[in-house]
Amino acid sequence: MKQSTPKQIVKELDRYIIGQKNAKKAVAIALRNRWRRQQVEGKLREEIMPNNIIMIGSTGVGKTEIARRLAALANAPFIKVEASKFTEVGYVGRDVESIVRDLMDTAVSMVAREKEEEVAEIAEHLANERIIDILFPDGPKGDSKQSEEAKKRYERTRERIRKKLKKGEFEEKIIELELADEPAIGMQVFGPMGMEDIGMNIKDMLSGALPKTKRTKKMSVIEAREVLIENESSKLIDQDEVYRQARDRTENNGIVFLDEIDKVVGSNGGSGPDVSREGVQRDLLPIVEGSNVNTKYGVVSTDHILFIAAGAFHVSAPSDMIPELQGRFPIRVELDKLSTEDFVKILTHPRSALIKQYTALLSSENVELEFNDAAIRSVAELASNVNNKMENIGARRLHTIMSTLLEKPLFEHPKRGQKKIKITAKIVKESLDGILEDPDLSRYIL
Repeated sequence: MKQSTPKQIVKELDRYIIGQKNAKKAVAIALRNRWRRQQVEGKLREEIMPNNIIMIGSTGVGKTEIARRLAALANAPFIKVEASKFTEVGYVGRDVESIVRDLMDTAVSMVAREKEEEVAEIAEHLANERIIDILFPDGPKGDSKQSEEAKKRYERTRERIRKKLKKGEFEEKIIELELADEPAIGMQVFGPMGMEDIGMNIKDMLSGALPKTKRTKKMSVIEAREVLIENESSKLIDQDEVYRQARDRTENNGIVFLDEIDKVVGSNGGSGPDVSREGVQRDLLPIVEGSNVNTKYGVVSTDHILFIAAGAFHVSAPSDMIPELQGRFPIRVELDKLSTEDFVKILTHPRSALIKQYTALLSSENVELEFNDAAIRSVAELASNVNNKMENIGARRLHTIMSTLLEKPLFEHPKRGQKKIKITAKIVKESLDGILEDPDLSRYIL
């Protein structure tokens, strides 16, 4: 989807997320602009910075889902972090540079998986040959004419074993596999914040210096194949190339979703800087505006990483952020509150709609779950009413209502003879009315 037009990106997002057209449009343009930047020739390409976005909206309206789906469409390294977990340097809490290190870890895992898929066929072939060596270990010896005959006989036998192995005749046979043991290093490194990788690097250095021991382990052929495929894949893959591609992908395609950004926006009435809030903003600033971060895979530049921040901003406003950080988030979109109609669509339209999820769960017991239109409307209206009366948690309210509504059938099944459950508006009313009438109980359950 890297070369999709903004309209195609929005259309793809519509399959998973209901409403929020403005937010979808903003992220679609941001994603397309990344591809456009790659087409620009010369030094100007480096000058084109991403337009970072702030999404403003209460919980459960789709902020995280939009960012996550966008990253999946672009096959981009993605990380979600909560801004409230970070504190200013010198105070207890996580260091903001760990965002980039975590993003780089994600990119390395992505590229490594892709490389494993590329070499999967060769790795499986080599693994099967290793298994044949274990099943039929003795080869011909000597250089005489008799040895030539023995060699041919040996190859014919190997071919027969290979065919049987391919048919799955040896899958449950127990074999002995020789495995390399990584040396155990029991140590912990303490250091200042921003040095989280030191411990890992020292362990890597020591594990490389210490001799590796070998042990034999008994396992079935099917289990051994998995272990051997992994071993052969690691030999076939150039790790330096994996790190290079991961770094390039992080720098040019990485997406960071900064949730709860409003929690680090201080409202101290001008009584001086707030170390736990304004300090975090000041520490985030160099990462967002572009800097170089040391990781165990090398130095990573954050100049072209796309940052999508999100927050409810009930108490504060984006204008309360420090001016320098505000300037780094030029695109601001307000997400709409979800209506009853939106809830009806959320229950039925997306690929991963809740009703589809519960239908799939019960179909595993050969039970058909069916909601009529009136029942769906009743659940949607209920979610809307509860959100209005209590804390508005958006679409997450549907999860609580659906789990309460379907608690009995999910608990009782499999039930002999019953192959279909039909949920009507009457059943919805009977199941949930008692809870709604008791305000204390509804607050606790819904």
